[in-house]
Amino acid sequence: MNLKKLLIFLFIGCMSFASFSQTEPKQKTNVNTDVDVTVVYEQVVKEGYGTAFIYQELANAHYFKNNHAQAKKWFEKLFEVEKPTDETLKFRYKQTLKALNVPFAANQYLSAVDGGSN
Repeated sequence: MNLKKLLIFLFIGCMSFASFSQTEPKQKTNVNTDVDVTVVYEQVVKEGYGTAFIYQELANAHYFKNNHAQAKKWFEKLFEVEKPTDETLKFRYKQTLKALNVPFAANQYLSAVDGGSN
């Protein structure tokens, strides 16, 4: 009789453990990965607080999302504010123009940046 009670107790214990292990934990929001930085920075610019740093962040973010039209817009705003010395920015801007099929020769920002060389 004790063996039967022990087996029933073990069976119920195993079933409750199995059902408990299948429940999913609550999802927490990770602010560092769940917030789209482009939305935040675009709102900051819309409110009139645009800086060269913000333009650069927006340009790079859109570049890596393959949103080339928006990347071009923010690269050009950056180039209007300051002349970039970073070769990586120049390269990314050129790649953005290539993706949009925009010729380099007529581009005022590239001629101002590095003489319009391809």
